[in-house]
Amino acid sequence: MRIGSKQAPRILLVDDEPTNLRVLKQVLQPARYRLSFARSGQDALKLVEKESVDLILLDIMMPEMTGLEVCKRLKQNPATAHIPVIFVTALKDSIDEEKGFEIGAVDYIVKPVVPAIVLARVKTHLSLIRADELLETHVDLIHRLGRAAEYKDNETGMHVQRMSRFARVIAKAYGFCDESADDLMMAAPMHDIGKIGIADNILLKPGKLTEEEYEIMKTHAQIGGEILSNPSSHLIELAHSVAMTHHEKWDGSGYPNGLAGEDIPIEGRIVALVDVFDALTSQRPYKKAWSTEEAIHYIQEQSGKHFDPALPPLLEQELPKLLEIQLQFAEQTVN
Repeated sequence: MRIGSKQAPRILLVDDEPTNLRVLKQVLQPARYRLSFARSGQDALKLVEKESVDLILLDIMMPEMTGLEVCKRLKQNPATAHIPVIFVTALKDSIDEEKGFEIGAVDYIVKPVVPAIVLARVKTHLSLIRADELLETHVDLIHRLGRAAEYKDNETGMHVQRMSRFARVIAKAYGFCDESADDLMMAAPMHDIGKIGIADNILLKPGKLTEEEYEIMKTHAQIGGEILSNPSSHLIELAHSVAMTHHEKWDGSGYPNGLAGEDIPIEGRIVALVDVFDALTSQRPYKKAWSTEEAIHYIQEQSGKHFDPALPPLLEQELPKLLEIQLQFAEQTVN
């Protein structure tokens, strides 16, 4: 199912009994879903190779190839692993539901089917697909906008790829759950979105900025906050926080609001650290790349001043992971 597509979702119904297929057709056709049918596991696997399917209702007890085996094969194939599978099974069948979920099924419907339950389960799982696609689109847009800002003073835009992944590593080490660490990784690329509001003669100046120019440069944090203000989603809310606080310093000497200590949100403190680490170890038109050892030494010196003192030890602890990320997302030479 594609975002913005005018076509109704396509559902594949798989059952070796024609009567069962007719019942499901009568339930689902009035809802204007596009329906495809298969009377065996082999036919189902062949069909999904030929046409795009959004959801599969799969009988379990079929001859030659059971629904469990069909589901297993679907999930082993990268081209079909994303398709949600709802098992349809009779009450009298002895089925290990836990095994079904382990191999990738998302739900069970019991025969004889109740139309309202079938419609509700189908609607729910199609809605989840759309929610996932919307999230993917949202995250993709965040990354593209983050890279758009980065391209203004870094022609490859790889900085945001590295530092966002650095942020996830440090967040996990700090104690974030996987979901929260992933959220920070997805929001971090927007940290410098405010740079699009800074004039090129300042942003791209090869030499040292004057005091007046530096004050203008500092406004990019506030500009980023304004761009991301009034967020309608958790990710944009998090991106807003990161944009506004990644230049604050632990000792209160940062900008734009002079926050200090734990008044700075933890997401801002983490991004401040990884942003500086990547900037120091990256070559830019106005500076050579520092060695890892030099960057670590500087960060240690700034612990309790620029950085939350709890974070530099985590950077050292996780350094092997960070170096792997640096290698994977190294700057590409542009001819």
